[in-house]
Amino acid sequence: MTGVREPQQERSRTTRRRLIEAALDGFGERGWHGVTVAGIAERAGVSRGAAQHHFPTREDLVVAAVDLLGQAQIDELRAQAADLPSGPSRTEHVVEMVLNLYTGPLFRAALQLWAVAATDEALRDVLVPLEARVGREAHRVAVELLGVDESRPGVRELVQATLDLGRGLGLANLLTDDARRRKQIVREWARTLELRLG
Repeated sequence: MTGVREPQQERSRTTRRRLIEAALDGFGERGWHGVTVAGIAERAGVSRGAAQHHFPTREDLVVAAVDLLGQAQIDELRAQAADLPSGPSRTEHVVEMVLNLYTGPLFRAALQLWAVAATDEALRDVLVPLEARVGREAHRVAVELLGVDESRPGVRELVQATLDLGRGLGLANLLTDDARRRKQIVREWARTLELRLG
């Protein structure tokens, strides 16, 4: 009997994951208003009934998508952390890793949701607490990777400024490839952090 349940549970997890990824792709490409649960189901290759079983509304999909997005970012940071050098170049590598979180299709999807949430109260009510939790986790990981002590005056603000800088540069990268300018900013911001946090 257990052998029957496990494949069903695995299929359910797979279907759920495909729906979430299809939602993120859809939000990134077409925006909030251009995406429906039925459209997401079609994109994911599952029936509309299966989609509505897992996620009755788009808001339910947003909750799952933001959770996945946040966890994917943290997992990516942790995976890259294993290859971080020690010594003076570490700070620059950490800054680059953090700033690169805010490029690519997942960040693009998040921006679509944020833009709509600015004027859609129901979506904002769902998104704000999720974003706060994801933001706290990203901040905590950045503190760990930088190896700094937040009890020192100004440290918390500098770490948060690093995350905010990443979001801003990610926004600038939406319309044109901003990699070259971002690389220069990474270098200068890392120097600032080393002077202030060292």
